[in-house]
Amino acid sequence: MPKTHRAVRRQGFTLVEILVVVIILGIIASVVIAQFSTSGADARRSSVAGQLQTTRQILQVYRADHSDIFPDLVADQWAQMLGTTDIFGNLNPTGAYGPYLPKIPRNPLNNNTNVVADIGSADINTGWVYEKTTGTLTATNQTPTLIYDEGTQVLQ
Repeated sequence: MPKTHRAVRRQGFTLVEILVVVIILGIIASVVIAQFSTSGADARRSSVAGQLQTTRQILQVYRADHSDIFPDLVADQWAQMLGTTDIFGNLNPTGAYGPYLPKIPRNPLNNNTNVVADIGSADINTGWVYEKTTGTLTATNQTPTLIYDEGTQVLQ
């Protein structure tokens, strides 16, 4: 009687097949990680843009309430925006105006709240640069001696 060969069933994967799958998964993972690595920077840029827009609008409301005068954020470090004031902007617990902000705004780029009058007086604790006469509020970048450029949205 002749010997018959039984068909041998393969059980499992070969090493080459496993390596191909691992390489494909590695390529997919590198693409996904590359896309998510910039998401943190994108979130900070969006957050600072929203923070600036909201705070600038609130500064305009303060100005309208106080006879066309902006608050002195540099001297008072947000106190006029957090408390109640009289028509002249003096802090007054029974004042008719305010509070305008529920809490001090934190710069999303560097997590600081301090306000300075010009970039030349900025340090590692500076979050905002504010020009009182015009009410211009800008954010410092991740490097405190640089203004965040809203046009290019470059983080430095």
